[in-house]
Amino acid sequence: MISSGGTIALTGIFTLIIAYSLFGNRSKNKEKKILKVETKEKVSCSENIERIIFACDAGMGSSAMAASMLKSKLKDAGINAEVLSTAVSEIPQGAKLVISHEGLTPMARKIAKDAEHISIRDYFDDPAIDKLINRLKEGEKPTGRDQSDLNILKKENIKLNLASVTKNQAIKMAGELLVQSGYVDSDYIDAMYERESQLSTYIGKGVAIPHGIGKSKESIKKSGIVFLQFPQGVMFGEDVAHILIGIAGAGNEHLSILSNLASALDEDEIVEILQSTKDVDEVYNILTTNES
Repeated sequence: MISSGGTIALTGIFTLIIAYSLFGNRSKNKEKKILKVETKEKVSCSENIERIIFACDAGMGSSAMAASMLKSKLKDAGINAEVLSTAVSEIPQGAKLVISHEGLTPMARKIAKDAEHISIRDYFDDPAIDKLINRLKEGEKPTGRDQSDLNILKKENIKLNLASVTKNQAIKMAGELLVQSGYVDSDYIDAMYERESQLSTYIGKGVAIPHGIGKSKESIKKSGIVFLQFPQGVMFGEDVAHILIGIAGAGNEHLSILSNLASALDEDEIVEILQSTKDVDEVYNILTTNES
């Protein structure tokens, strides 16, 4: 049973963020990726759920985007739950249901021993998320509150029409922008490389969200986001990224922009604009204008 103050922890890996219907046009090999559900004991959803936590290895990139998209899906379903993102190592006590990437599930199980665990292989196009939402709809609708909406994207950090480079060069470019803007210390760039070596930060739809690992939070001075556009693309393994969103997340301040990005990825026309526009204001408005 999930108590009135119960917490659902949805844990995941950064390559993710969020959007469960975003990637219907993924390649065949990605379409073969399915969600694998591993349960200890299904949690009853008959009582109020006040908070949902979506976590990953560091809690600032993929999980933040995933949390934003999940919140949108819950809202559409009439479930006004508070949705927060966190690192898998910081799953709060009392978590009753944990969703994690299969690479993080063992750690998640150790931290939340009494929780139901749903292990996924792909953060996007996730039927298990829809099943979870349907389960939640069967219970009472929780009451939540919105995250603060702070602007952490500067127009000077929106770089368009960049020449194609290697993946590491692109990550370095994003990291250097974060450093120059006073968001992070210079060693954060190494943490971005380390994160990428662990698991690709490519999330689909031509977008990658490079960021540091969990322990790199000590190098973050304040939350910040930078936007790099590569019309000719940057290879992330077998995938081609046209947009890099460099992230430094000290708190939850960056969630609003990631939420807007997640919503934008749901519209192919907007994705095309973000990948090809030469108008900084156009990108800025798409990523910073909140939906009503």
